[in-house]
Amino acid sequence: MRKFLTPQLIDELTALVSRAAAAVMDIRSASLVVRKKPDSSPVTAADEASEEIITEGLRRLLPGLDVVSEEATAQSASHAVAPMFALVDPLDGTREFVAGRDEFAINLAIIAEGRPVFGLIAAPALQLIWRCNADGGAERLRLAAGAAIETARDKTPVQTITPPGPRLRALTSRSHLDEQTKAWLAQHSAETIVCGSSVKFCRLAEGAADVYPRLAPTMEWDVAAGDAILTAAGGALHTPEGRPLVYGQASRGLVVPAFVAWGVPPGAPPGNGLNRS
Repeated sequence: MRKFLTPQLIDELTALVSRAAAAVMDIRSASLVVRKKPDSSPVTAADEASEEIITEGLRRLLPGLDVVSEEATAQSASHAVAPMFALVDPLDGTREFVAGRDEFAINLAIIAEGRPVFGLIAAPALQLIWRCNADGGAERLRLAAGAAIETARDKTPVQTITPPGPRLRALTSRSHLDEQTKAWLAQHSAETIVCGSSVKFCRLAEGAADVYPRLAPTMEWDVAAGDAILTAAGGALHTPEGRPLVYGQASRGLVVPAFVAWGVPPGAPPGNGLNRS
């Protein structure tokens, strides 16, 4: 299923997201106007510019592939998806972006038969990109927003690690910490690390934390790229009942009710989890 994801295509997808990141950073440096969507979440011209660049680029690189993106979906009543499609969050962590923090990201995932087969997360302000590679693993590289892919530096494989101590290091959201998640953290006596956006999945994938629970609803485009990267790095993302997430759930409006993401699930050895076929 992943054989079409050649190193060349992965680099082209990375360059595409890098161009979107440049547009986001340009708008960040200008006067920022924040509007509210019907669900009261914030949206800016940066969200829209990034989405336009990525959507057009995907249609060029992968013609015929359906693209499901946050801003376009917010304006449409239809959530129907094909068996294979791209999921895009053009600016994940808009609240962090508006507040002037650097923990915002761009998410791109490719879904096939309900599971993510590729994920890429860019943190433009941090000049970092995490992505799945063609061998089935995950890696981090340093790339300035808008820079050519040939200028990428510090390309490093990322791998989850077993918890180094008796107390779990748990990533939590700065803007969306709910009471059920607080109760989970208390039950597991977890040390909390606050972090915004999908960057949490990346920190988990590279071993900087042990678990990321979210027991409040979110959207598929917030999760899929991180799921792919984390799984490729040896981790796992499941429902609270322990089942893998299935993406493209049009009947529930692409909502993810809850999940728990583990660097190394309890009782499991570290290892690469993505299907290499």
